[in-house]
Amino acid sequence: MNYPNGIKKENTKQFINYGNRGMNLERDLNTTNQYYRDIDKAYIYKKPTPIKIVNVDYQSRNLAVIKEAYFVEPSTTDYNGIYKGKYIDFEAKETKSKTSFSLDNIHPHQITHLRNIYNHQGIVFLIVRFTNLDLTYLLMVKDFIDFIDNNKRKSIPLDYFKKKGYLIKNKLQPRVDYLEIIDSMEVLYEKE
Repeated sequence: MNYPNGIKKENTKQFINYGNRGMNLERDLNTTNQYYRDIDKAYIYKKPTPIKIVNVDYQSRNLAVIKEAYFVEPSTTDYNGIYKGKYIDFEAKETKSKTSFSLDNIHPHQITHLRNIYNHQGIVFLIVRFTNLDLTYLLMVKDFIDFIDNNKRKSIPLDYFKKKGYLIKNKLQPRVDYLEIIDSMEVLYEKE
């Protein structure tokens, strides 16, 4: 932009990087799980996606680049570990919707896995973040399964999360304290 007296003002627009949107919940959960490990509260880890590497550009060890890879098998859920002697397993998802969570985000093999873990007395749940509302809910798999078994809808309304789920308040440390909710429930002691 040119101002009077020949003064030029440079473009002050800042570049906004929209990459990795949708990764905030995962980053928050990874930080939370690291905190839990650091204080020896629980050992919960992000599961790696099983892939088979086919082609690598291998100029040197520190500059190796995977050029081609395939999924070996469908991944189950995002996180698993142990807490108070119980197996814990959960899926984490984000949605931009302000009204519902689309069931297209959960694959049939994941639903089967969640059912199986629940049937074997594991602590199993979903953590869903409504990013545009800055709301994060924990929904126990029992309530998730009840919804999908008894509804024809292709999405879970936000009101269902408000009614059946548990709001996880953002904290400084741990950022997403989902174990606080698990501790407040009798899930650690049911089915014994």
